[in-house]
Amino acid sequence: METLQQALIRIWTVLGARIRHERVLLILLTLLAVVALVAGLQWPGVAVGWLLLVIVAVSRTPMEVPVEIVEPVEIEQPVFDPLPLIGATLSALETPVYVLGEDAVVLYQNKAAERVLGPMPLGAHLSARLRSPGILDMVRETIATGQPNQIEHSERLPSERVFILRVSPVDLSDFGPVETNLYILSFKDVSELRSIDRMRSDFVANASHELRTPLASLRGFIETILGPARNDPKAQERFLGIMLDQTTRMSRLVDDLLSLSRLELKSHIAPDQAVDLKPLLGHVRDSLLPLAEDLGVEIRMHLPDADKVEVLGDRDELVQVFENLIENACKYGQEGKLVDVHLKNDPSQSVEVSVVDRGPGIPAEHVPRLTERFYRVSVADSRSKKGTGLGLAIVKHILTRHRARLIVKSELEKGTEFTVRF
Repeated sequence: METLQQALIRIWTVLGARIRHERVLLILLTLLAVVALVAGLQWPGVAVGWLLLVIVAVSRTPMEVPVEIVEPVEIEQPVFDPLPLIGATLSALETPVYVLGEDAVVLYQNKAAERVLGPMPLGAHLSARLRSPGILDMVRETIATGQPNQIEHSERLPSERVFILRVSPVDLSDFGPVETNLYILSFKDVSELRSIDRMRSDFVANASHELRTPLASLRGFIETILGPARNDPKAQERFLGIMLDQTTRMSRLVDDLLSLSRLELKSHIAPDQAVDLKPLLGHVRDSLLPLAEDLGVEIRMHLPDADKVEVLGDRDELVQVFENLIENACKYGQEGKLVDVHLKNDPSQSVEVSVVDRGPGIPAEHVPRLTERFYRVSVADSRSKKGTGLGLAIVKHILTRHRARLIVKSELEKGTEFTVRF
């Protein structure tokens, strides 16, 4: 009987070691206990068997749960189209921009590009709008190498403009696979900078020339007085008079240059004083009456009935503006013998002051350049009237500071009208 009991214990131990689930093990233990009772085993033997199986069940090594290895499945990512995102960003820029594809076709243009460069049909090659070989070669090089490039490009029509063109690839690596590589072609307008550089160089050259002439004249007369005319009082008197005119001319030139420098320093500061134009224009007319009488010109004032016509400005600078305009009208419109000054104050419009002469007029090709420094329609005529070539440039700077405009209208043989609109 003990041998059977020991055999059952060994069987139960082996089964317990192989059975991995406690619930199944307890069910088998119960079945084995029933079998032992039916076989007539004594209770102490069954109890020992139960105890041994419980010890085995509790102390056996935990089961290692088999892990099912799942092969990774590659999920195909959708192709990302970055053009809508790029277009939404570039549409807010004031800089003209094209988005190009790998074959240099224009895929997108922002509103600034349409406004500055004209509409471009999407899908067309870049050469349909820009035919410069330098630009096309630059774009081809960037597409081939992936390196950014830039070039300076100028256009003559409809007006002269200078652009810095830069092309660079768009980095789309963070967005996954894309349909095609994209390139940004931007246009930076540097026309104003180039114009300022050109005007600065022209200004230095013209100022040097304007000063060189009277200085050479002074040197020649001084040498003559010290040499051949040393004992000639009449010649000395005549030469000294010419020398005085030349020094006066240089003094006016230096004064005008200093005025321009002062105006440029404060050009961004708008004046805020209330200036009544009616008495101001009367003061300018009275100061120019001796000049007008010498030239045989009559200055007529046309003023509104209102008690005051006020604008925001600097009184001294506005006096300088209208003295320059009325003096020019008297000198260059001397043939017409009449200069009209109109002050208009329409409540629904702006305040205007017009200076009208009946002289020979100004050819149309010269009108846009009248306010350039040292620009003269006739050099000989300007010098004979003791002009420096800076008067209208000073007027333009003053009116720019006053947020006003200078409008010029002229017809040959009919006269010229200068209008200051506040």
